[in-house]
Amino acid sequence: MDEWVKTMEQSFAKLPALPANVREVLVKIAPWLALVFGVLGVLASLSPFVALGGGVGVATEGVVGAVLALVGSVLMLMAFPGLRDRKIAGWKWSFYSELVSVVSSVVALNLMGAIIGALIGFYLLFQIKSYYK
Repeated sequence: MDEWVKTMEQSFAKLPALPANVREVLVKIAPWLALVFGVLGVLASLSPFVALGGGVGVATEGVVGAVLALVGSVLMLMAFPGLRDRKIAGWKWSFYSELVSVVSSVVALNLMGAIIGALIGFYLLFQIKSYYK
């Protein structure tokens, strides 16, 4: 996986960099976004409405989508302490969560959403990677 991250990092490094102050803001709010969206995602994934055909499950292809949403949300929660403490492990959990999000979009046959989401999500992640040790 580390080789894949290095390859992606080299590709995204060729794109224009965000201003330093924007990257700093992203690093400051990233743990809290992971916490909030992680909790909301877990609650939505475990909602009884998913079993009844509503909520997250419908948007991302039923039970498989609900499971992927749950996994992605748990990964966000796992990222929280590392992101807060600026550790690379937190960044990696965020990376894995983004991977699951892309897979979820592909499963839902939302290919354009998968491409756009991956480009934006990974761009932002690689913009702030250097802040984590």
